[in-house]
Amino acid sequence: MQMGNLTSLILFLYFFSLHQSLAAAAAATYNVFDFGAKPDGATDSTAALSRAWSAACASNKPTTIYVPRGRFLLRNVHFRGPCRNKAITVRIDGTLVAPANFDAIGNSGNWLLFEGADGVSVRGGTLDAQGPALWECKKSRGKDCPSGATTLGITKSKNVEIIGLTSLNSQMFHIVINGCENVKLQGVRVSASGNSPNTDGIHVQLSTGVTILSTKISTGDDCVSIGPGTKNLWIENMTCGPGHGISIGSLGKDYEEAGVENVTVRSVNFKNTQNGLRIKTWGRPSKGFVRGVAFQHAVMTNVQNPIVIDQNYCPNNKNCPGQVSGVRISDVSYEDIQGTSATEVAVKFDCSKANPCERIRLENVKLSYKNRRAEASCSNAAGSVSGLIEPTSCLY
Repeated sequence: MQMGNLTSLILFLYFFSLHQSLAAAAAATYNVFDFGAKPDGATDSTAALSRAWSAACASNKPTTIYVPRGRFLLRNVHFRGPCRNKAITVRIDGTLVAPANFDAIGNSGNWLLFEGADGVSVRGGTLDAQGPALWECKKSRGKDCPSGATTLGITKSKNVEIIGLTSLNSQMFHIVINGCENVKLQGVRVSASGNSPNTDGIHVQLSTGVTILSTKISTGDDCVSIGPGTKNLWIENMTCGPGHGISIGSLGKDYEEAGVENVTVRSVNFKNTQNGLRIKTWGRPSKGFVRGVAFQHAVMTNVQNPIVIDQNYCPNNKNCPGQVSGVRISDVSYEDIQGTSATEVAVKFDCSKANPCERIRLENVKLSYKNRRAEASCSNAAGSVSGLIEPTSCLY
């Protein structure tokens, strides 16, 4: 071998070895097996996953917590930050399963909770909360049952990604984003029975910069529910059904309440849902508001209430009879909304007498009922229309 070639080979091997050493130093992987987890679905692996999180959180370099194939039984797990590094990936190839006895987690608020996290990514895997037993308890025994746990809570966190995760049969809400910044959910699948109680797919509140992409949600309550204090929310490419649709609200339960603004919902298919695109507020005084909402490119198939604003929400007529909603709704647009309504009234704007809806805009809306033109109903709703509008607009 010539001297020049030998020198080049030596340099290549040196830098390759250096690169591998730097890569090894730059990242670490913690396999939950090494912390005592068992993939048999019967051995409690709660402590093992908690120890793996503690190790990853204490590391000063990027880390991966790896959950291999198998079923891992977990009670409540609290993934608490802040951590020393801002690049923790939880990679799940298996299934995390809750105890069969719903009392084990039913009054805990959250089954799995990330709090104070920054730069966490959850990729893949299935969360099976085994909710049907609790649903049946609520149906037969009512208030004698636990309220139920949210499957996955993300609170007071930022720069979080949830990619390719499946949530099955949550006791209560499947995923809750609360008090967060910059959260991305993509390729998430939510599945529960259409008659499962209070099993909202994804709930967002008091959060900014949440993006929900390419999701499929089948559940017994809202596919997505949007609570007070939500700003800069983007939802795109979703299938919803069964379920109660995509709902902003309910809002205005409290007098001092943060508003909702800058929400975009586009390219959603609703099938056999109770609602399509809904805004719902309590019929009582409030400082809340909804503004800057764009609903675009939605397809409705046999949806009971495809487009609805309900500002007279008052369950059981308690705590609000005779009052009107103080929530101000303005600058809401509906563009390219097509499909079929399961009821004759496909568009209903039931707005507040004290604070009428303002600047509602309809563009190219075509909804039918039993192969004929559906109807629209308006109360205290002002706005404009353009393009083809069926049913005929009742905005003033």
